[in-house]
Amino acid sequence: MSKVFVEDAPFRAPVFVLTNKPRSPWERKGGTTFYFSNESIELALARAQKAAGIKDVRISGGASVIQQYLNAGLVDELDVQIAPMFLGKGMRLFDHIDQTKVKLEIVEAINSPTITHLQYGITKG
Repeated sequence: MSKVFVEDAPFRAPVFVLTNKPRSPWERKGGTTFYFSNESIELALARAQKAAGIKDVRISGGASVIQQYLNAGLVDELDVQIAPMFLGKGMRLFDHIDQTKVKLEIVEAINSPTITHLQYGITKG
């Protein structure tokens, strides 16, 4: 990892991290502060929306976090990047999705030899 990346976080915006163990905010050069809490997904999203103002909010995380936001009806668009490598067992992203509440429609698919980008529109069922 480069020293520049470690010192200057890339987001230049507040980042709200859902965790089992809350801790004090972590301020990085370049305007990124990470806020760690164990609040509900709805409260974390409300804090992110307030911080973003009129800008979009991105939700990143593991499969469990994404599944929770999808099932709660809080996602308008889903972007997935797939790289042809095996990283271990992991969790399946589309397991545990309530298909009566969430419908995915492919909006765009862009592929290359190293990665495929999928953009889904979300229709609430």
